Parts: sequence; structure tokens; C-alpha cells
Amino acid sequence: MPPRLQILRLARPVLTTPQRTTVQFAQQRSASILSSLSDTKGAYNKRIKRGRGPASGKGKTAGRGQKGQHAHGKVPAGFEGGQTPQWITNPERGRGKYNPFKVEMSPINLDRIQSWIDQGRLDPSKPITMKELAKSRCLHGVKRHGVKLLAKNPEVLTTPINIIVSRASAEAIARIESLGGSVTTRFYSPTSIKRVLRGDSHPTISLSASPSLISQSLSSTPSLVSSPILSALAASTADAEKKEALGAVMRQVSQKYRYRLPDATGRKDIEYYRDPAHRGYLAYTLKENESPSLFFKPPREAKDRKKQTAKRDAAKASAENRLF
Repeated sequence: MPPRLQILRLARPVLTTPQRTTVQFAQQRSASILSSLSDTKGAYNKRIKRGRGPASGKGKTAGRGQKGQHAHGKVPAGFEGGQTPQWITNPERGRGKYNPFKVEMSPINLDRIQSWIDQGRLDPSKPITMKELAKSRCLHGVKRHGVKLLAKNPEVLTTPINIIVSRASAEAIARIESLGGSVTTRFYSPTSIKRVLRGDSHPTISLSASPSLISQSLSSTPSLVSSPILSALAASTADAEKKEALGAVMRQVSQKYRYRLPDATGRKDIEYYRDPAHRGYLAYTLKENESPSLFFKPPREAKDRKKQTAKRDAAKASAENRLF
């Protein structure tokens, strides 16, 4: 080997620079929400493009299928090609059938009310309405026609109470009144129930309410209506005086509540709340020997049969004497 190459081979470790060792670190990503951005659920719905072929996302027929009336045009809802529709041949029957006259009420039993009184969640010294029952969670919501009082375990109730509900069973009324309490049933519309629970309407006072019911309802809130107006309402005998005193009460009540509580307008509702057996709030409007039915006619005095016969004979004779 030439001496020059041998010198270069010996000097190679000295002349070459040492290689740097590179350390590989694990890949790190910054905490960012950019990779997970999306619309709120329900904010975007993909629109089906009709007549765009496969670009519609629904295939070449755009979800209409092949041929036929559904593909070529529109079909009225419920049309079944001319045959008798199924809702006529096989109508809906049973419990699932829609009944527009169905009365839906939230039941409340006497044993539950006594349990809430024992826990201190209801005050028996004040009138108990659906607002107090819902606020104390004795009722979990009120259905569209109000609250019905039932008598489950009536012997459990030992506290006299004054309760105002939509309807009440005869056994529940008998048990409460035997203890010295009172039951009053009054009308509530579905809209008025929501307003009462929100605090936009008074739970009992209305234009057709009796003076005794108004005084009983205001016993828990005496500052709502001044005492001179209440005494004038209780002492009024004439219709004009009573109307004026009731108007003064409603004006003071309207200062706190936005909406007036409605009264019964349907025939069935009026007849129910006029019945004293139901302890209806309109029972005071009944006269002596009058029925709650709106078709009731008081018995009249017996007519004189002789006068009726003579009148009928005179009319017949005058008809015979006519020329034409």
C-alpha cells in the first residue's frame, strides 16, 4: 500500500466528526376543540334534492320507488285506491280510542293529605287548594280538568280541613264533614289550572263565587282585600249592592293577579256545581225546591178545566160561523 493511503487510513478516526445522536420524542397535540366542532343536534337536516338522480342521496328515484301514483304525483292522505278505508272497516276500539268527553283529573286521597299534615308540609288552619297541594308536592302535577278528592283509608284522616277541589267522592265528603271540616268543589278550565299553579290567578275567587267562599279563601291572606269591603259583601242583600261589593273585591284581587278565574259555562258543569250533594260552589244560587238541572220547571198551579173547555168550545163555534 502506498504510504500516503496508509497515513490517511490511520488519520480517519481523527479527521471525521462524531455523529450526533438524535432523541425521538413522542408526538404531542395541543388540547383544541377544533377537531370536534359540530352543529347542535337538530340544527341541520340534510335536504333531499328531488330529481337529481344519484346525487340526491336517495338513489335515482329520490325515495319514491319505481312507477305508480306515488312516484308520478300526489296521493291524498287516507286514500287507499278507492276501497273502503281501514278506519271505517276496522275502526279503533277499546281503551286506546280517543274520547273527547273524557274527564282527566289528578286523584288525591285522604291518607296522603293526613301524612302531609303530620310532616308539616300542609297547614290545616288555612284553606287547601290545588296550588298548596302542588307546591307541597302532595300532587306531582295537575291534569287538565283539575283534582278529585278520593277516600282511600278514610279512618287515617283525623284533622279537620277546609279543602277546595274540582270534584270529590261522597265518602270523602262525609269523612271530612264528620270531623268538622268542609269540602267545596269549583270549576277550573285547563288554562286556568296553569295560571293558578303559576300564581297568575287566585285559586278560588271568581265572579260567581259565594260571599262565604270568598271570606273563607281570604282568611289566609287578609291583606289582599280590605275588611270594609268584605263586610259590605257579607251584609249585602239586594242584587245591586251585592254586584257593587263583588266588583270592589275583584278590583282589589286584580291588583295582585293578572287573570280572573273563570266560571262554569257548559250545561253539564253548571248542573254539577249547582248540586248541593257535590258541595258545588254554585249551590247557593238554588232556590227552595229547585233542582240543579237547568231543564227543571217548578210545578205550576192546576188549571181550571171548565174554563179551558169553554174557551175551546167558543173557538170551535167561531170557526164554524166563518164563511171562508
